[in-house]
Amino acid sequence: GGVSMRMEGGEEMQDAVGLRCTWDIPPPAGTQAKWVRLNVGGTVFLTTRQTLCREQKSFLCRLCQGEELQSDRDETGAYLIDRDPTYFGPILNFLRHGKLVLNKDMAEEGVLEEAEFYNIGPLIRIIKGRLEEKDYTVTQVPPKHVYRVLQCQEEELTQMVSTMSDGWRFEQLVNIGSSYNYGNEDQTEFLCVVSKELYNSHSGLSSEPSHKAKV
Repeated sequence: GGVSMRMEGGEEMQDAVGLRCTWDIPPPAGTQAKWVRLNVGGTVFLTTRQTLCREQKSFLCRLCQGEELQSDRDETGAYLIDRDPTYFGPILNFLRHGKLVLNKDMAEEGVLEEAEFYNIGPLIRIIKGRLEEKDYTVTQVPPKHVYRVLQCQEEELTQMVSTMSDGWRFEQLVNIGSSYNYGNEDQTEFLCVVSKELYNSHSGLSSEPSHKAKV
């Protein structure tokens, strides 16, 4: 059967989006679980064959079953594995209860490296899902401020501000005096500064709505 994720409250989700993975491999009938010692980078871990074989395609399952793997042992008989013991704790706990638990100072990328080495598919999918969520959150902030300077005559000022597109905010009005002479009347010219916040997304910056003003 496939691996399902169990959320609190009994709700189940498929694959690695959830936090808990429920193992469906029954214990060996009529046999007691045999203990296995692992020496990972100088640190000894004690666990059972049943735990190590929860993920049957993993290096750890093949190791304790002796499938084509000739691993050295230390003086106590523990299997020697030349990997970082810091990240092996979360790996072993995941096989025990199907949940990824990390200390706040432990990098998920480090656990991912070990999960890929030991070939633990469900854990790889969970960590990659977390990293994708983190990357998506980062790309959402902060917003980028874009400014535009619009030039208009005095009689157009009210209409320009009232017809400004959604999302644009009035910042500053600068009187640049009279530039044109229509008949006997001087038309005062203004510079109007407006701004807009653009939020990042996976596809890049969001599109800018056009503004109804004389530039």
